[in-house]
Amino acid sequence: MLNDFQRVQVLSEALPFIQKFAGKTIVIKYGGSAMQDQVLKNKVIEDVLFLSYIGLKPVLVHGGGPIINQWLDKLNIEPRFDKGVRITDAKTMEIVEMVLVGKVNQELVALINKKKGKAIGLSGKDARLIVASQSSNKFDSFVGKIDAVNSNIIDLLIQKGYIPVIASVAASLDGQSYNINADTVAGAIASKLKAEKLILLTDTAGIMQNLHDPKTLVRLADVLKIEYLKKKNIISGGMIPKVDCCIDSISQGVQSAHIIDGRVDHALLLEILTKNGIGSMLV
Repeated sequence: MLNDFQRVQVLSEALPFIQKFAGKTIVIKYGGSAMQDQVLKNKVIEDVLFLSYIGLKPVLVHGGGPIINQWLDKLNIEPRFDKGVRITDAKTMEIVEMVLVGKVNQELVALINKKKGKAIGLSGKDARLIVASQSSNKFDSFVGKIDAVNSNIIDLLIQKGYIPVIASVAASLDGQSYNINADTVAGAIASKLKAEKLILLTDTAGIMQNLHDPKTLVRLADVLKIEYLKKKNIISGGMIPKVDCCIDSISQGVQSAHIIDGRVDHALLLEILTKNGIGSMLV
């Protein structure tokens, strides 16, 4: 437990980072274990609120994969994935929308507001925030790709001091719902907002060259290094859409993208307000 002097020292050391990022927009993708564990969930929300209080402008984009899987299991529907992306037929799409928009989103909004924050829940359908279309020509596939992002509603909420909480469900112009990978949604929104940072909370320490050796964490990488790790199959499975959305966002004006372990207490603050951070930063 820190004494009073140590607490003040910690705050003093964070000051340069607070000064650097005050007034800047950061997009946080929230999912994985940090969403299921109530203690971790409270830590994440407290971090988001702290960042807001010190002058940053957080935008929270969430998935809900494990919770979706729980509901699919209750209905005897087997979850299926292809390269880390959920295969979504009509029945699965109905569950995805119900869970993400009707349950997870509203619970997060209620938790932020309970802790004296100001949150408003959205999905990609609201104000045509995200216009989507089918990502493949496969029959009965409701996996979507992003055709356009209209950030006006997000800009308006940020200007009024609200924290937007966004579920990764969108619709086409004719109203068809689509499931979109939450990492991809976060990356597209960060790009549109020209955010200072895109931060993905995951269930790993970051990009690891050896999953069993924490010392092999890649703390800093550029596009060439990422492509090399993908060719070597060191980056595979669910990490592929994460690094791809990071690279896309950086190429479109986001200053840096971070993949960090959401299972660590106060991971967001450690990554943003300390010199070394705790995860992988892509530049």
